Amino acid sequence: MGGAGGRRWIRPGAPGSRATRLELFYDLVFVFAFLNVTTLAAKHLNALTLLSGLVMMGLLWWCWTSFTFLGNLVRADFGIVPVVGFATMIGVFLLALTVPQAFADAPGGLFGPAVFAFSYLLVRMLQVTAFWPIAGRVAATNPPPLLLLCLPVLVSVTLIMTAAFVPQRLTHGTGVELIRIALWSAALTVEYVAGALIAVTRWTLVSAGHLAERHGLILLIALGESVLALGLGPGIGPSLPITWPVVVAAVLGITVIATLWWTHFDVLAPAVEQALHGTRDASRSRLVRDVYTYLHLPLVIGILLFSLGLKRLLLNISSPNVPAGRDTLGPADIYVLYGGVALYLVASIAVTLRTFRRIRPPKVAAAVLVIVLAPAANQVPALAALALLTVITLTLVALELHTGRAVRLRVHASEDGEQEALEAEASRWRQRHL
Repeated sequence: MGGAGGRRWIRPGAPGSRATRLELFYDLVFVFAFLNVTTLAAKHLNALTLLSGLVMMGLLWWCWTSFTFLGNLVRADFGIVPVVGFATMIGVFLLALTVPQAFADAPGGLFGPAVFAFSYLLVRMLQVTAFWPIAGRVAATNPPPLLLLCLPVLVSVTLIMTAAFVPQRLTHGTGVELIRIALWSAALTVEYVAGALIAVTRWTLVSAGHLAERHGLILLIALGESVLALGLGPGIGPSLPITWPVVVAAVLGITVIATLWWTHFDVLAPAVEQALHGTRDASRSRLVRDVYTYLHLPLVIGILLFSLGLKRLLLNISSPNVPAGRDTLGPADIYVLYGGVALYLVASIAVTLRTFRRIRPPKVAAAVLVIVLAPAANQVPALAALALLTVITLTLVALELHTGRAVRLRVHASEDGEQEALEAEASRWRQRHL
C-alpha cells in the first residue's frame, strides 16, 4: 500500500492539508444526530433521558473522532477512503435514527436496541480495519498490533449487544433502561480508557491545521444546533403567533450563542492550533489526544445542553396557558440551560490550561457566576433567567477584550500572516498552471 500500487488506493495526507469536502459532507450526519438527541431529551426531560443522551453523545463522538484521525493520515476524498467514509456515514445515520428507541424499544418494527448495537459494530469495525493497515503503511512508525486495536472495540460492542438483548430478561420498566445505560456507560469507558492507554506516541500527526479545522467545524455544527433550537423549539410553529416574549428570547438566545462562538474562535482556537504547530515529538500527540479528542467533547456537550435548555425555555414562554411573569423554568430546565454554558466555559478553561499552562481569570469568574446563580435563576421568569445568562457572557467578552488585548493582537497577527502567505502561494501556483 505504501508503493506505487498502493497510491492508487490511498493518498497520504500532507502537513498543510485541510478538511476536504467529503469530510464536511460526512459531518452532515451529525447535524441530524445532534438534533435527534436534543429533541428526544426536550420532550421528556428527566435524569434518565439526560443520562442516556450523554452516553449516546459519547459513543457518537468516538465514531466521529476515529474517522477524523483517519482523514488526517490520508486524503479522505481519494481512492478507497471515500468508500469507508460512506459506509461509516450509513452506520452513523442508523445510530442517529435509532436514538429514540435505543434504550426503550417502541412497539412494531425492528428491535431498536439491536439496530443500534449492530450499527455501532459496523461503524467501529469499519474504522479499525481501515485504520490499521493505512496507518501502519503511511504514517505510523510503530503501530500497535491489530488485536490491540480491535480488543476494546470487541469488548465495547459486546457490552452494547448485551444491553440490547439481556436486560428485558432480567427486569421490566425503568429497570431495563437503567441496566442498558449502565452497560452502555461501561462500553463508553472501555473505548475512552483504551484510547488514552494505547500509546498515541506511535502515531504521526500529519497536519495540525486539518485536525484543528475539523474540530472547529464540529463545534460550529453544535452551535448551529443551538440556532435550530431557537427557531424550531417545541411549541414554535406556523400556528403560533410571534409574540414579544418569543422575539426577546430570540435576541437573547442568539446573543449567548454568539458569545459562546467568540470565546472559542476569536483567540483560543487559533492559539491552540499555533501551539500545536510549534510542538514536536511525543508531546504533540499527547496534546492532540487531550485537547481535541477528549476536551472538545465537553465543549460540544455544553453547547448541546444549552440548546436543550433553549428548547425547553421556548416551550415554556410560548405556552398560552402560562401567564406572563409566571413562566419560571423548572429546576431541570435551568440546570441544562445554565449547566450547558458552565460546562462549555469549564472545558474552555481546561483547554487553555492544558495547552498553555495558565488560566484566564475572567473565564473562571464567568463559569463560577453561572454555577452560583443557577439556583437564583430558578426563581425568576424564564426570560429574566436567559437575560441574566446573556449579561454574564457579554461581560465575559468585554473583559476578555480588555485584559487579553496583547495576546489577541499577537494571535491574530500570526493567523493573518499565515493566511496571506497561503493565499500568495496559491495565487502563484494558479498563475503557473491555470
